[in-house]
Amino acid sequence: MSLLLKNGTYIHPETLEFTASHILVEEGVNGKISFLHDIPHDNNYQIIECTGKYITQSFVCGHHHVYSALARGMGAPKKNPENFNEILEYVWWTLDKCLDAEMIEASALYTAMASIKNGVTFVIDHHASPNAITGSLEIIAKAFERVGASHLLCYEISDRDGLDKAEEGLNETAEYMKNHQGLVGLHASFTVSDDTLKKAVELAKQSDSGIHIHVAEAESDQDHCVSTYGMRVIERMQKFGALESGKTILGHCLHLSENEKKLISNSHAWVVQNTESNLNNRVGYFNAEGLSENIMMGTDGMHSDMLRSAKAAFFVGQNFDTIGYDSVYQRFRNADKYLQSNGFTGHGPNNLVVLGYDTPTPFNTGNFYGHFVFGIESQHVQHVISNGRLIVENRKILTVDEDKILANARIQAERLWSEMKK
Repeated sequence: MSLLLKNGTYIHPETLEFTASHILVEEGVNGKISFLHDIPHDNNYQIIECTGKYITQSFVCGHHHVYSALARGMGAPKKNPENFNEILEYVWWTLDKCLDAEMIEASALYTAMASIKNGVTFVIDHHASPNAITGSLEIIAKAFERVGASHLLCYEISDRDGLDKAEEGLNETAEYMKNHQGLVGLHASFTVSDDTLKKAVELAKQSDSGIHIHVAEAESDQDHCVSTYGMRVIERMQKFGALESGKTILGHCLHLSENEKKLISNSHAWVVQNTESNLNNRVGYFNAEGLSENIMMGTDGMHSDMLRSAKAAFFVGQNFDTIGYDSVYQRFRNADKYLQSNGFTGHGPNNLVVLGYDTPTPFNTGNFYGHFVFGIESQHVQHVISNGRLIVENRKILTVDEDKILANARIQAERLWSEMKK
């Protein structure tokens, strides 16, 4: 059944034009929206009263980690990490090796729920579970679809747990992309051999896809690349053809040379920044100087709130980046452009958020950016529509039993934490 958003004010996600209208929303991946002066006489639609509400296209997370969902509140690692590589070794690589199918499903269901309640109806995820690789992407996909969120998934292929695990990751990716849109995931240059990198790029080309990889998140990634291969990370990516696809996503990109930024800017690849994660890991600050406008935003698994990520990027960037009021919104919305320009489905115009934004000041096209940075927050997300379906109404998820899923997630978290202590 179609939805009718009655008496709302639509904000165009690109032009920021405000339009007071009724909006008819078609269901389906290719569904459209129509602006109506009058309410139709037939009753073949569900009416949602939107008087005083603002309606705009829903949000996209450009880089997430489902596998981190059960980490919140877990105990201290066996060794206190002294640098970024030890954070990976003693925290995240310890965690991901303990994941099994039940934990992955619980993580995915929670991530999808948290995302949609924050107005994020599309998630680009980068998954890792070295001892539960085969079938992991299908588990995540089904969980997301059960909740009502769209997705672009990949498995984090790496040699760090052995060449057999790298091969299994390649096979999982190839099998998954037979029936789903997806990317070819790689961990980072310092855990991926030339042979694995070559196979991954070949798979991406064969499947008309792109690479999704962490790049120069810490200086150690560059140090390893120079000492091992005699070149910097982006130079290595270019050598193997990883920058050729406009579907390629380069995560973090903190420690780049001017030449590396030039190589990225001359390619069609996209950069995704993850400000809060960088702060948490104390690895540095993102700076877009020298890069093209192909920059989008992610959360790196820290949370599922893209409005929060945008604000963090803006405020931190005042000291370290070339970011401004217009460019923070552009980066926030660039994930829309990434999906659209590459033909990925699931984020058409019938993916919407209805904001109960109770501003005490005038709100219009001319001052939108000020409201975006200083006013609009996830708490204002009242209703969420995904592919024309109402999946959140008055901040309540309609598609699944949220309490039941959270209760099971807590059980799986305790199982995970117990395994991590062994």
